Amino acid sequence: MATRKHRRRQTALWIATSDLPTTAGHPFYDRPNRILDDAGFDPHVETLCSRFYAPTMGRPSLAPGRYFRLLLVGYFEGLDSERAIAWRTADSFALRQFLGLELPEAPPDHSTVSRTRRLIDLETHRAVFTWILQRLADAGLVMGQTIGIDATTLEANAALRSIVRRDTGETYQEFLTQLAQASGIETPTRDDLARLDRKRTKKGSNDDWTHPHDPDAKITKMKDHRTHLAHKAEQAVDLETGAVVAVTVQDADEGDTTTSIETLIEAAEQVETVVPDGEGIQEVVADKGYHSNQVMVDLEAVGVRSYISEPDRGRRNWQDNPEARDAVYRNRRRIRGARGKRLLRQRGERLERPFAHLYETGRMRRVHLRGHRNILKRVLLHAAALNLGLLMRTLAGVGTPRSLQGRAVALLGCLSSLIRLPERRWDATWTLYPPVTRLVTYPHVERIAGSFFTSRLLAPRAARVTRSRGSVCRRATSSARSSAPPRPPSVCLRCQRRSCTAK
Repeated sequence: MATRKHRRRQTALWIATSDLPTTAGHPFYDRPNRILDDAGFDPHVETLCSRFYAPTMGRPSLAPGRYFRLLLVGYFEGLDSERAIAWRTADSFALRQFLGLELPEAPPDHSTVSRTRRLIDLETHRAVFTWILQRLADAGLVMGQTIGIDATTLEANAALRSIVRRDTGETYQEFLTQLAQASGIETPTRDDLARLDRKRTKKGSNDDWTHPHDPDAKITKMKDHRTHLAHKAEQAVDLETGAVVAVTVQDADEGDTTTSIETLIEAAEQVETVVPDGEGIQEVVADKGYHSNQVMVDLEAVGVRSYISEPDRGRRNWQDNPEARDAVYRNRRRIRGARGKRLLRQRGERLERPFAHLYETGRMRRVHLRGHRNILKRVLLHAAALNLGLLMRTLAGVGTPRSLQGRAVALLGCLSSLIRLPERRWDATWTLYPPVTRLVTYPHVERIAGSFFTSRLLAPRAARVTRSRGSVCRRATSSARSSAPPRPPSVCLRCQRRSCTAK
């Protein structure tokens, strides 16, 4: 049988838009788009950005509402660079609909996104962050009384081997070569330079070295104990709701007690803007890196109670500083109380979790921009997307597209486990762990809100209700009698047998 020769088919010159594949939209992105449209997001940002756009001159521009939506996509999809955002937008029909792009329209290129970011100033980005924070305040998600503050390091878009001397401008390699020649080595090798550099102390001082293309990047130790050029991102979070109320980007070599002043001032201004009738910041919670005598005195001077963990400094002499002594002792009494311990526990949940969402899952641990102002523009919109996700999680139950996928999988697993569950175990599980009755409906998914019930339902033993040894059958039987229909009292809920000897 003869094979047919493969020929390349000629593509059509014209394709009707009705013949192109369409999508009904994404069940997640439809909801934030509805929230933004109902609140008048596009007219608001167009008014803010009107001075940056010429009426008739220049190439076709990127609309402000579409630009800010692109930066929100960076958080929701976990994209760290503007190139990745542009590529993902061109690849997804759902994101095209989120941006308001029709099928014949081409998505914005990464150079257009970058040019628009440089065009719009930092104050406008901060105003957009405040506008989204106002939506959370209208929904009752910003109290503004108890604020937690913490900082993390962001790896800079600059190589440590490219640093130069501040005074002479010579590179690190040239500097080591001069040191070797001064010590008597006329033609030093790489091993000689490495040996000489290994013996030097304080060789990475930010007072002597800088990066020629990113002067704001500082030499510092990262979270994984690597030395790198980095920036410092510090944020203030409402510990009652988990909303991010302020974000700042500062020098990575500055201490927490120094950078906290700017962040607290920014947080106070944001809280006063979005909650004008509130009492303002009343309490500040932080870890031991923010503890110092001056910080305690300054917080008491403005009428703010501090719940800051105190490091072990040993026995101290307060003879010449009684004011700081009283402030430190009052903070110590507060953190040892019941409320102080509860707030410090909440710090790990409400303060550390946004860091994981923003910089680990949101992929902003390493920045692809240079300069504090450029980085802060991106971080502000990243935090605004996290706040929008918090509003989504309150209204609809999910805050990211990935969590929506996880809810669908959990629903299928719950239904399959219910089908396979024996009748006796189903009675016991339903009695001990009643499901949450509130359901949230999506276009394609109905999610059971009782995730605790789902996890317990998938457990191998349904009657794992008490951790104490003994009297398992009595406790389980008494709780089952209170709300379950009548059943034989001799049946044990743990082993499902009638002849059980457990007491």
